[in-house]
Amino acid sequence: MTSFIHPFSSESPRQLIKANYLADLARLDSSVTLLQNAIQKQQSAPLIQAAFRRSRLAYKRVEFLTEFYFSGSAKALNGPALPEGEVDDGVGIVLEPTGFQVIEEMIFPLDVSQRTARLNYVRGIKSTISQLQRVAGYNEMTDGQVFDAMRLELFRLITLSITGFDSPVALHSLPEAIAALESLDRTIQVYPIAAKDAALAQNLHQSLARAIQALRGKRFNQFDRLTFIRQHAYPISRMLLDAQQLLGYPLATDKRMLRQSARTLSDTNAFDPAFFQPYGLPQSTPGRIELGKILFFNPVLSENGQRTCASCHQPDRAFTDGESSPMALRSKKRIGRNTPTLFNVAFQSFQFMDSRSFSLEDQLIDVIHNSDEMGGSIAKAVETLKRDSTYQRQFTNAYADGLTELNLKNALTAYVRSLVSLNARPDRYLRGESVTLTAQEKAGFNVFMGKGKCATCHFFPLFNGTIPPAYVKTESEVLGTPATLAERQLDSDEGRYRTTKINIHQKAFKTPTVRKVALTAPYMHNGVYKNLDQVVEFYNKGGGVGLGIKLENQTLPPDKLNLTPTEKQALVAFMKAL
Repeated sequence: MTSFIHPFSSESPRQLIKANYLADLARLDSSVTLLQNAIQKQQSAPLIQAAFRRSRLAYKRVEFLTEFYFSGSAKALNGPALPEGEVDDGVGIVLEPTGFQVIEEMIFPLDVSQRTARLNYVRGIKSTISQLQRVAGYNEMTDGQVFDAMRLELFRLITLSITGFDSPVALHSLPEAIAALESLDRTIQVYPIAAKDAALAQNLHQSLARAIQALRGKRFNQFDRLTFIRQHAYPISRMLLDAQQLLGYPLATDKRMLRQSARTLSDTNAFDPAFFQPYGLPQSTPGRIELGKILFFNPVLSENGQRTCASCHQPDRAFTDGESSPMALRSKKRIGRNTPTLFNVAFQSFQFMDSRSFSLEDQLIDVIHNSDEMGGSIAKAVETLKRDSTYQRQFTNAYADGLTELNLKNALTAYVRSLVSLNARPDRYLRGESVTLTAQEKAGFNVFMGKGKCATCHFFPLFNGTIPPAYVKTESEVLGTPATLAERQLDSDEGRYRTTKINIHQKAFKTPTVRKVALTAPYMHNGVYKNLDQVVEFYNKGGGVGLGIKLENQTLPPDKLNLTPTEKQALVAFMKAL
């Protein structure tokens, strides 16, 4: 643990924390300089790797404040080692990755041919640190923000750090988690918690010490993440919130999907399903949700008056249809993609498997007016419903302006956003409730969050692709899904590329939730796999590239996971528990 400025000072807590942060930035800069020197002098692989690890540990000590106040710099320092594609004014732009994760792939194992590239990336890191040092000196902190940043760091540790998301090759995640917790402990000690509640201060400090001890010396693939979250991380997150409220520091008021009042990630009301709803639209009410549910089962939205939303999204199948892909409205051909569950779709920043829609409202318009899906018209549906006195009355009760196209869409999306499923047995177990998980399910959780690398794309606890702890963007991945069970040929669907025309989006599909997955077979965007055992085996082999399919832009690591039969069975058992 690095030393820090002692709290017995005339300065305020946030002034001390700022001074500690600047000192830690200086230590990070020194660590990166040593890494730079090791690379320049062409030292041995073990020495370069050791210097890299020390730099990463130094970064983890500044991570919680850097992520909170300077998120752009945090991404430049420690973003995923994959290019990102964005569309700006109709033009596709590729943003190349930078930072520690890029360098990690070059030195584990050490690739001597990339020495110049490594030095360039290290220089980029040093430049970012230098910029941070300049702006941090002028940055004003509040105590409430510091506590907010600490709790978000704890959630980041649970969802990204101990899963291996930001140390995917070196698997240095557990020592780095220790460094992050030590930084939180140093920060907490600056605050006068003991003066108001000595027991809380002692419990918080001791809980952090126990959490650090639980991580120390453990091997990545054998680490018991389930116990760590339940017995260590969640009690700490609760106490951090208690301490903030005890000291009278207000909670943040900005709009977030992860509510500021959430005591743990597994709280029943931790996430706001209205977060991605476009600004200015009517908010959900029980009456609007119930009206949307009625419309969901009404064929008035389809051209032929025979198809409803529930025709493809059947409640008893977790709002899927059990088909590889649904039949088109007017013909016997199949629509190209598997029907996804509607559970928890509110927690995604994009809709459709190719992420072409930015809201449920846009998706609804697309589906209703699509000639293969419903072939209907919202305008015509409104005119038809206006001739029904019951609907007239229900809309008048729910909306001041009654039955309109806007209100019809709003009622339907209110119902879909209400389809939240975040209270399965694993959630209740993690909250400490009196429920049980089998030994196999517990083992499966740890495979999912560790060796299986599932949680590096299906992020805990939503288990979809919406990136924690900010939860503002949903990822797409290139998996190399085969066209058939023979697994010899890549599926022809272009995925997100069809919309963006960005090359790295070829064959990219949105990462769906695995909640309710026991009810949503068949699997993948084309329904190629009929059961979860087949899905697990596909990932175990390394996706399409691991199967021998040529695919240059696969984002799923092509390395085999080497899961044992017991681990595969446990993984399936855990997913079914969701």
